[in-house]
Amino acid sequence: MSDRLFQDRRDAGRALVGRLERYRDTPDVIVVGLPRGGVPVAYEIAMALDAPLDTFLVRKLGAPGREELAMGAIASGGVIVLNEDVIQGMKISPEVIQETAEREGRELLRREKAYREGRPPPAFTGRTVIVVDDGLATGASMRAAVEALRRHRPAAIVVAVPAAPESTCREIGAMADEMVCATTPSPFLAVGRSYWDFDQTTDEEVQDLLRTASRSRQAGTGSQGSTEVAAVRLEALPTAEGVPREEDLFELVGDARFVLIGEASHGTHEFYEARARMTRRLIEEKGFCAVAVEADWPDAYRVNRYVHGRGGDATAEEALRGFERFPTWMWRNTVVLDFVAWLREHNDRAGRDERAKAGFYGLDLYSLHRSIHEVVAFLERVDPQAAARARERYACFDHHAGGDGRSYGFAAAFGAGEPCERQAVEQLADLQRHALEYVRRDGILTQDELFHAEQSARTVKAAEGYYRMMFSEKASSWNLRGRHMAGTLDALAEHLARRRGRPPRIVVWAHNSHVGDARVTEAAARGEINLGRLARERYPGECRLIGFTAYAGTVTAAEDWGGPAARMRVRPALSGSIEALLHEVGGKEFLLSFGLAPRAAEALRAPRLERAIGVVYRPQTERRSHYLHARVAEQFDAVIHIDETRAVEPLERTAGWEEGEVPETYPTGV
Repeated sequence: MSDRLFQDRRDAGRALVGRLERYRDTPDVIVVGLPRGGVPVAYEIAMALDAPLDTFLVRKLGAPGREELAMGAIASGGVIVLNEDVIQGMKISPEVIQETAEREGRELLRREKAYREGRPPPAFTGRTVIVVDDGLATGASMRAAVEALRRHRPAAIVVAVPAAPESTCREIGAMADEMVCATTPSPFLAVGRSYWDFDQTTDEEVQDLLRTASRSRQAGTGSQGSTEVAAVRLEALPTAEGVPREEDLFELVGDARFVLIGEASHGTHEFYEARARMTRRLIEEKGFCAVAVEADWPDAYRVNRYVHGRGGDATAEEALRGFERFPTWMWRNTVVLDFVAWLREHNDRAGRDERAKAGFYGLDLYSLHRSIHEVVAFLERVDPQAAARARERYACFDHHAGGDGRSYGFAAAFGAGEPCERQAVEQLADLQRHALEYVRRDGILTQDELFHAEQSARTVKAAEGYYRMMFSEKASSWNLRGRHMAGTLDALAEHLARRRGRPPRIVVWAHNSHVGDARVTEAAARGEINLGRLARERYPGECRLIGFTAYAGTVTAAEDWGGPAARMRVRPALSGSIEALLHEVGGKEFLLSFGLAPRAAEALRAPRLERAIGVVYRPQTERRSHYLHARVAEQFDAVIHIDETRAVEPLERTAGWEEGEVPETYPTGV
């Protein structure tokens, strides 16, 4: 698992720009890089902010005999900062300190002279100084730089780095007026681990960047923000209510077998509606035969039975009643209701032509007990003795209070009950051993129902592991869920290929966090994988990942897990985010298909903040709760931006949802 978010130092600088936008075109701002590695990072920031670029040198004063240990540092201007603890602990004499400072001071002056090439040193008094390095480990050099700069009496010191341990960010943040850490990998192993290219920066590169920055300011150029916006504006394609033109959609999809369509929230009408309309086109005109959604397997399979004219549900609304678990509005909403009704009509029109029909399936694993019920119910019909064995094995889960997966997971994780992993594995193996016998006995219909039962048993096995891990290993439980989704997609594709006699084409509906490739987001630094990454790895060239973004509007979400659905206002996107940049492009909505938009892809190659709202929305802590860094042009094959969106309408509308969120101006607003 790679945690490398930046291509090189200049790429890292572009990632920091969004966090420093408010300093753009501010007359008293100066950007300084700590040579040598900090200068390429600082160059990109200075160019984007249209601010002067300079260097601020810091040389470590190594303790005698232990040069790697800093007894202090000397900085530009001859300012010396000493570490009294080291000096006293090693009983270092003033003469040794002076000798070391003079030696390092000569080297510092040599470098300053080489870098400045006759330019005078900058004035810092009364200015906002943005101090940049390519990353921090212990932060010793940056601490010395901040202390030394303080003696110049600047108006403010802002420290900006692409990567650093969270503890170092806190320590430096206590010294500076503002601390900007683009990423805080955990565990933090080394600065270079955040880069693909971390070759040493040379003196010649530093000189060249300083010259270029100086010439750019003299010529009155430098800001890149407008360039990025212009590149996107030039290559944006029109959409209608989030739906691309038919020719653009079909060119994007091409001959892909898997089209994964995301959403930036689990409660936005436009995301659901556009996704449903695109899926209709793909089913009707491109032969897609299945929709696999971020929903529990048994609940979605109830819908699948309905759209194929089987089961006991008479209407689409009845078929959706299986979605009883929070958050019900994810699938019990007006858009999904209309789509399920359309899918039933589509299949009815196909008559006996099974190849023209399409199904509806779930990818998720939360439904531990519902999946158990489906396994036992199938076996009751085809093999009562096997059903008795299944009940005996699954009885293990009945020994845990609470009757839900979380209660089981808590008990198993903390020793309050025996884990049921062995029983879940044994039951899946038992079902698979007798699969051929069941099919031979009951034929085609049982093939579908057997697949449903097997997948339910796989879901029990996965859910058992997920709930057991969720209380101790967050990344592991997330990854188990991602692998289960990918495994379910694989199994569904294999089953449909057997049934239809040819490889199927499948549309996936899930959140951006599942659909977008996790390798190019900060989630990679946490060791996380997801469905989008696994799909690209397993089906290279055969899948397309499509994401959605929005700038502002309303969303259906809860304030806390398990809470009632509420219609909440979505705050305008943060400055420096991909949503803010796309908002600046102008226009209500558009498509960026990166394969056809090389300039836009290049402009969006650097990591930027990206908003992700799930089923819970906490605007008060939005930056921490709902944003991550991502390379959008590599995370997705295409992005559809809708500037202002509205909340999806639940089938059960509560009073709180009807009323919506009280405006922030209440009670004085009119």
